[in-house]
Amino acid sequence: MRQYITRRLLQMIPVLIGVSFLIFMIFAISPGDFVSGMISPHMTAAKQEQIRHLYGLDKPKVVQYLIWLRNAVTGNLGNSYKFTQPVTTVINTYLWNSFYLQLVSFILSIVLAIPIGVLSATKQYSFFDSFFTLFALVGISIPTFFFGLLLINYFAAGLQWFPVSGMVNTGSTATGIAKFIDVLHHMFLPCLVLTFASIAGFVRYVRTSMLEVIRQDYVRTARSKGLNEKVVIYRHALRNGMIPIVTLIGMSIAGLFGGAIITEQIFGWPGIGKITMDAIYARDYPLLMGINMLLAVLTLLGNLLADVCYALVDPRVRLK
Repeated sequence: MRQYITRRLLQMIPVLIGVSFLIFMIFAISPGDFVSGMISPHMTAAKQEQIRHLYGLDKPKVVQYLIWLRNAVTGNLGNSYKFTQPVTTVINTYLWNSFYLQLVSFILSIVLAIPIGVLSATKQYSFFDSFFTLFALVGISIPTFFFGLLLINYFAAGLQWFPVSGMVNTGSTATGIAKFIDVLHHMFLPCLVLTFASIAGFVRYVRTSMLEVIRQDYVRTARSKGLNEKVVIYRHALRNGMIPIVTLIGMSIAGLFGGAIITEQIFGWPGIGKITMDAIYARDYPLLMGINMLLAVLTLLGNLLADVCYALVDPRVRLK
């Protein structure tokens, strides 16, 4: 197991270098740059070139990438043009806000989706199954921005039960439990939007996986031995049915830190998704590179974690 993990970690290095090069070049060939967004009628061409030289934007693209890669190896991802701070500082400031929101939504989605998906599979074509199949289709189909705006219009603007935007009340100096409650109050609506969308997808995966498993010969054999139905489903069938879900959970790890761009924009949540949009508008490519590389690392680690979990869920899987 240790050798397998070490080998996989070493294999990530060339993958990350290739990913970073592709992302950097995509930004490089995009029209305009940070200076283009600053252009005003009073800015001369000479001043523009001076600013580009200051930021190193006048160098060949490959040279710019090699400079970025050399600095990135030492942990220096450059400075954000928009926030005038190191990229690592900006990411660390907003990253955890997104993580808290996504983590609560992720836990709720898993806790609710697994039992619902199992019951839907074991009670196929029942009212319960039909209801949650419809629920899953609606959850997948409805745009998150539309659902979020509906919640804001009804619960925030109409009933005024929840705040419209933000993470805490404006000007609040609360600490401790009071701040925790304030954050939960602001988190409720965006978390509801994310959970509604996530649980719909998870329910479909769990249901489909369980339907395939409960028809296997070993499940029928377990029933023929007189085992309790709950033991058959939750001890024998669910363990094998969780294999595709483990993959889905592993791929969701990057999303815990990546933020939800649309939802955070709608609710004004100060997370990594919101500053990603701000960076796009400002053509803040160093910040966008830092965010994308963070997601790339988390995606690769999520895949590794999913592969390791296969061996824990399915005893037939051996990592060598």
